[in-house]
Amino acid sequence: MRYAHSNFEAFVRPEKPAGIDTRSAWIVGGGLGGMAAAAFLIRDAGMTPSRITILEASDADGGALDGAGNAETGWLIRGGREMEEQFQCLWDLYRSIPSLEVPGASVLDEFYRLNRVDPSSSPVRAMCGCGQPLPDRNSLKLNGKARREIISLILTDEEKLDGRTISDVLSADFMKSNFWLFWRSMFAFETWHSAIEMKRYLARFVHQILGLKDLHTLKFTRFNQQESLSLPLATWLADQGVVFRHGVQVTNVRVDTAGVKKVATHIDWLENGTAGGTAVGARDLVFVTNGSMVENSRWGDHHTPAPIDATIAQGNVWQLWRNIAAQDPAFGQPDVFCGDTTKSRWESATVTTLDARIPALVHRVTGRDPFSGRTVTGGPITIADSAWLMSWVVSRQPHFKGQPKGQMVAWLYGLFSDVPGNYVKKPMQDCTGEEITREWLYHMGVPETEIDDMAATGAITHPCMMPFITAQFMPRAVGDRPKVVPDGSVNLAFLGQFAETPRDTVFTTEYSVRTAMEAVYTLLDIDRAVPEVFGSVYDVRMLVQAAAEMRDGKKIPAATLIHHLTGGTEVDTLLERYGLI
Repeated sequence: MRYAHSNFEAFVRPEKPAGIDTRSAWIVGGGLGGMAAAAFLIRDAGMTPSRITILEASDADGGALDGAGNAETGWLIRGGREMEEQFQCLWDLYRSIPSLEVPGASVLDEFYRLNRVDPSSSPVRAMCGCGQPLPDRNSLKLNGKARREIISLILTDEEKLDGRTISDVLSADFMKSNFWLFWRSMFAFETWHSAIEMKRYLARFVHQILGLKDLHTLKFTRFNQQESLSLPLATWLADQGVVFRHGVQVTNVRVDTAGVKKVATHIDWLENGTAGGTAVGARDLVFVTNGSMVENSRWGDHHTPAPIDATIAQGNVWQLWRNIAAQDPAFGQPDVFCGDTTKSRWESATVTTLDARIPALVHRVTGRDPFSGRTVTGGPITIADSAWLMSWVVSRQPHFKGQPKGQMVAWLYGLFSDVPGNYVKKPMQDCTGEEITREWLYHMGVPETEIDDMAATGAITHPCMMPFITAQFMPRAVGDRPKVVPDGSVNLAFLGQFAETPRDTVFTTEYSVRTAMEAVYTLLDIDRAVPEVFGSVYDVRMLVQAAAEMRDGKKIPAATLIHHLTGGTEVDTLLERYGLI
C-alpha cells in the first residue's frame, strides 16, 4: 500500500488481484468502516459480492451513523457528523454509491450540490446569559503564550507525548481562550484526553481554524446520517449481493501466531444466543472493527433518565478485542481505551417538538426559520456558561424523511454530565428528558415561569448515555492501537476508530473509511494508491492564514525582524495577502 499526493490515480480502475474469484471475506461490524471495506473489496479488488459476509451484532447497519424513532414517540439520534471537503477517502467511496434521493447521482453528487446551494454557517457560535450571544464570540482570545503552545504541540514528535494529556501540554492561558471553547465543543475534547490526539487534530485541521468562529468550513447531509449515508451504502451492498447477518456477536477471532506470519484461522460467535462460528482459510480475509464508541449506549425517555451501563461481557465488542489482543501484543491494548468510562462518557439528547413554541424560540435565537429547509445552526451552538457545557444543534429540517410538517428535531449534548445543572440542580446523567429540556430552555432565555410547562408539553426528549463515546481520545502510547494490518498479518486487518493509521484523526467518518481502504489495499496489494491525508499543515498559505486567524486579525508590526527578513520576497507578499502584516 502506498499514498498518493496527486489525482493521478484517483480515477484508476485497478486490475483484479490474482485468484480473487476464489477468496472470501468476513467483516466483523456493520458500521461505516465495515461497509466501506465491503465496497472497496467489490469496486477496487473485484471480489465476488456474495463471497463477502458482514457480521453485525445489532439489527441495524451503520454503527454510529444512526437515526431511528418516529413522530409520535420521538426521534432518536445519538450524535451528528461534522464533515468537510478534505475527507479524501470518504468522498472517494461515496462517488461510487448511488444516491437514494437524486436519480442518476451519487451520494457525493447529492452532498456536493446541497452544500453548494446551502453552505454551512453558524449565526451564533456561542451564547451565554440565558439566550444572549457570547459578546466576544468573534475573537479566539489566544494570547502569545497560548499561540506558542499550539505551535509547540504541533511540532512535537508523537513518541514524546506517550501517555500525556492535553492539560499536560497546554496551560491555563490556552484553556481560558475561546479557541478552546470552540474547539472542545466542536470535537468533544476534555482536558484529560490524549495529547497525541490533540496534536493530530491541530495538524490535521489547521484549515478548520479559519472556521472556528462561524463553522463555514463544515458540511452536512440533507437528513440524518442513517438515511443520508448509511442507508445508501447498505442498499448498494445488498443489491450487489453482499451477505448481511444481523444478531451475530463475534466473540473471538483465533489467530495462529506461532510462526513469523499471523494467520486468522477461526471466527467464534454467538448468533441469537447460540454459540457458533466458522473456519477461515489462509487465503480468506477477516476485517475486525475493534472497539466501539457507541457500545452500551442506553436510552432514557421524557420521564426516565438514561442508565449508565459500562458492563463488558462476552459478546461485547470490547471483550472481543480483549480476546483477540490476548493472543499477541501487536493486536493492541483495549483496556487503555475502555478501562475508565468516567473519562470517556458523556450524554446527548434528542428533542422532538410537539408545537410551535420551541421552533419559534430557535428562530428568535438564531434569526433563521427552522422550517426553511436550509441550514439552521450550521453545527453546534455552545452555551459558554452552562455547567454541563451544553451545546445544541438544529440541522436542516426535516431531519428525518418521515418527520411531519411543523415538527422540529434538535440534538443536545453535555460534555460535563456528572455535575449539577444551572437550572435543574442535578447532573445531566441523572436527568429525565423533560429535565434536560428544562435546562436547555433556561439557557435559551425562556422565562422561568414558562420553562416547566414548555418542557412538559412542548417536546418529547430522549436522553442517551454513551459510556465509551470518547474512548478513542483516552491517553495512549505507541502500540496501544493495533496497526490497520499488524506486522506479519496475512489475512487479518482492523478497522475503525481504534485501529492505527498515521496522521489522520479518530472520531471522524473519514477515519473509518480510510482504515477500510488501507486494510483492503494492503491485504490484497491493490494497484492503486490511498489518498494521502490532507496536508494543510504543510501548506505555507494555510499556515499563514491560520496564524492570522489565531491573532484575531492583529497584524505583526512592520518594524519586526520577520519583515526585515521577508521584505521584497514572495513570503512578504503572502504575509500581506493573508493579513499578518
